[in-house]
Amino acid sequence: MTLAEQVASLRRTLRRRLTERLGEQTGRPFMQLLVLKVIADGAVSQVAIADRLSVDAPAVSRLVDRLEDDGLVMRCAGENRRCVKLELSEKGRAELQLMRGALQWMDGELHHYLEEAEVSELKRLLRKLQDGLTKAQGPTPHTGCAAED
Repeated sequence: MTLAEQVASLRRTLRRRLTERLGEQTGRPFMQLLVLKVIADGAVSQVAIADRLSVDAPAVSRLVDRLEDDGLVMRCAGENRRCVKLELSEKGRAELQLMRGALQWMDGELHHYLEEAEVSELKRLLRKLQDGLTKAQGPTPHTGCAAED
């Protein structure tokens, strides 16, 4: 199996385990919860979310529409008329806590299989790969919204 296949397989396994864990606590799809986390981590525009999650803009728009309809996200005025800033509602922050709890649980599960030094090395290597692949992809297009920069 190639490195790319191993990473993809691990990603699917992690996502499945997280989805199972979250399914016990919320009926919300994993991707919606991931969008809440990305917003909480500072991505306040749909373009920034699309970039962070490596998904297309229409998919993010649909996700944000659903989150807004469900009262988890609010669209607020941005720096200018072309920009919209996303914020979590109180309900959104509560759902985010479920996601964070599941991620902490998953980290605990991973520590059953890797020692602390191995976890640190794996994080370093994954960061190095991510940085290299991101640089090879080229700069992110500028959209003119300060909240997205």
